[in-house]
Amino acid sequence: MKTLICRTCGCSLVRLGISNEQAATYSYNGEEHRFCCQGCSDLFITDPPKYIEETNNLIVCPSCLAEKPPDMAAKLEIAGQEVDFCRCPYCAEVFEKDPDFYINRLEGTIVNEGAVLDNEGCCIRPE
Repeated sequence: MKTLICRTCGCSLVRLGISNEQAATYSYNGEEHRFCCQGCSDLFITDPPKYIEETNNLIVCPSCLAEKPPDMAAKLEIAGQEVDFCRCPYCAEVFEKDPDFYINRLEGTIVNEGAVLDNEGCCIRPE
């Protein structure tokens, strides 16, 4: 599962509620990059290789939408698919209750209006 991450600041565009159409864009070496704001796009232009290297391997937890480097994430196999989570055990538990929702939200096929937090500070599915 992959989600769009701002190439400059590393924020998940899904977590911020920014759709593909709303994101600032910049094409570099034939690849279109998306950003949370025009300021991040402008900064990216100053040194694209640096920002690509810094954000290239970030994962986004499908449950809480936290951005993590792979060495700070937990990889679990769920229904035969490897899924990267933050290290919070609550996130895997929530994900297993409705995996299709969380996968679709992470991939941007379900519109997310920005982070909705529960009492424990984790992003949840709005009722």
